[in-house]
Amino acid sequence: MPTPFGPQLIGETEKTLNALLRRFLEGRELSEPQWVTLRLADVLDGKVDAHGLAAAVAQRAHFADAAALVEALTARGLLDRGRLTATGRDVIAAVQTAITTETSPIWNDLPSEDVAAATRVLNEVLHRGRALLG
Repeated sequence: MPTPFGPQLIGETEKTLNALLRRFLEGRELSEPQWVTLRLADVLDGKVDAHGLAAAVAQRAHFADAAALVEALTARGLLDRGRLTATGRDVIAAVQTAITTETSPIWNDLPSEDVAAATRVLNEVLHRGRALLG
């Protein structure tokens, strides 16, 4: 029996996708919070420094240790002043390739109208959740 739409379904989906992500991060000595920090550095490339990246990580991902995450990734040579280094970009590219290749059976044959509806609904849930957080 399918799980009805709501917090349980979203939670189960998130846990499943996080388990897959942990699989893709194995052997790279990266945690999920570190991965999120690298992805935000990629998205914000050139727009923030290390302090700005830590603030963005704290705001978007709600990681209390955002500054420590940025510092640790900088110490590993994956970030420099809040920006990805060449090594950081290589890591992002390798993990993204693995994610795309391995998860394609999940996404590829979903009807586009269903994907559009899910995108709208999940973005609205995200927006409302962020509003509740203040």
